[in-house]
Amino acid sequence: MKSTLLILCCAGLVAAQAPDFKTAASGAQSYYAQIKNNIIRSADKMPEDAYGFKPTPEVRSFGQLVGHVADASYTFCSAASGGKNPSTGIEKSKTTKADLAAAVKDAFAYCDKVYASLTDASGAEMVKFFGGERTRLNVLEFNLMHDWEHYGNMVTYMRLKGVVPPSSEPRR
Repeated sequence: MKSTLLILCCAGLVAAQAPDFKTAASGAQSYYAQIKNNIIRSADKMPEDAYGFKPTPEVRSFGQLVGHVADASYTFCSAASGGKNPSTGIEKSKTTKADLAAAVKDAFAYCDKVYASLTDASGAEMVKFFGGERTRLNVLEFNLMHDWEHYGNMVTYMRLKGVVPPSSEPRR
């Protein structure tokens, strides 16, 4: 009886935490929450002295990746919202872990409002993006693909520095 109750309670917790993919908007919001969490935790976990690390001279440093994600988040989310891009060239102007981690958190806070207001109807609306028009949802999906791409880069950098990436940590 106790084990059955424990199983039911655990199943309820898992169901309560399951992402909602019932609509296009809720699917994008769920993926956004996942990647936001992974990138912010990566920025926090990577040691300060590894922010300048580049696996090869031709690629961005870990810190530049964090700054690039912040800049791109502002670009995508401002386009999706129809607002002016508030980015200040973070990748090229900030170099310390404290500044870059704060900047990427601020960029995600800016995007939080855009994703939170997304509905299937608003996602179908056309917005200006890179000289053309796309649906708002398409711009935000592009943002998600971009974030996941660069999180993959961050994972490699973290592994090379002996740091376990957030997505590989044991589930709590």
